[in-house]
Amino acid sequence: MSKIALITGASRGLGFVVAEALAATHHVVAVARTTGALEDLDDKIQAKGGQATLAPMDITNRDAMAQLCRSIYDRWGSIDLWVHTAVHAAPLTPTGHIDTKDWDKSMSVNATSMGILIPYIAPLLGDTGTAMFFDDQTIGTKFHGPYAASKATQITLARSWAEESKSTGPRVLIETPPAMSTATRSRFHPGEDRTALAHPRDVAATLLPRLLNA
Repeated sequence: MSKIALITGASRGLGFVVAEALAATHHVVAVARTTGALEDLDDKIQAKGGQATLAPMDITNRDAMAQLCRSIYDRWGSIDLWVHTAVHAAPLTPTGHIDTKDWDKSMSVNATSMGILIPYIAPLLGDTGTAMFFDDQTIGTKFHGPYAASKATQITLARSWAEESKSTGPRVLIETPPAMSTATRSRFHPGEDRTALAHPRDVAATLLPRLLNA
């Protein structure tokens, strides 16, 4: 049976290139809201001889995530890897001017969804699988309030899970990638010199050995 890698947030940036790279050794289940971008990913994976299952779903939709995980269980019984890169990047703003809608969406996508995803996906990983999350250097910096607060919540939960599963599995990894040339970064820093930023593909190449070293 093929190894299975679940990528939440696979339509762009780091999630896209990690999914593409993992397709060399895994059947990729790619989750994102943007169907067109998932189809682009599928084209790249198929061109290299790999296979993917596309799941155009919203990770904040509890029923959709329950359906996804049930479908994965019915088809494969388990997964080997879960890489979580889905994120909402609210516009930069002073803390005193936070927009309620931006705050709610940031917390929903970046934090509250973890209370849905981890309990659903942990049984699929069992005691031998690996989950990977991504910390962010902007946590605690000015103007990043909604994004940073919601990411900090996500990583706090991931760290708790990592501590709880040290002796039992699954293996929970938390990485802090360098600043990358992504759409999320561009929303925060639209005039930034992108040539000085790391390319997501290069970052993915450094992550794969950790992911695959079970």
